[in-house]
Amino acid sequence: MRYFELTEFTCRCGCGRNFMDSGFLERLDRAREIAGIPFAITSGFRCEKHNRESGGKLDSAHLSGHAADIATPTSGIRFRVLKALLDAGFRRIGWNTPKKFIHVDSDPQKNQDVAFDY
Repeated sequence: MRYFELTEFTCRCGCGRNFMDSGFLERLDRAREIAGIPFAITSGFRCEKHNRESGGKLDSAHLSGHAADIATPTSGIRFRVLKALLDAGFRRIGWNTPKKFIHVDSDPQKNQDVAFDY
């Protein structure tokens, strides 16, 4: 990866687990290049315990290493990140405006071509 360190995606609970999908990371790296701005990863891989504690869904794409949450503190940053993710070929994107982040995933077990809010 050119723009990220693998450690940015390590489970935040302290367990040290990090089983990110390499294809997902390559595409996310491409999106970061397109955006031309840093992506602050607030959540990458999650172990089952951390996912429960985070309020994640039982089938969260974070559990399989196919997802990341990216901080978007302003509407301008949110727009640039969103556009870059779409241009890089992501087809599952969600957002949480109050918490100011974008969720992106490439979980092959989930419906594609969807946009959702939290």
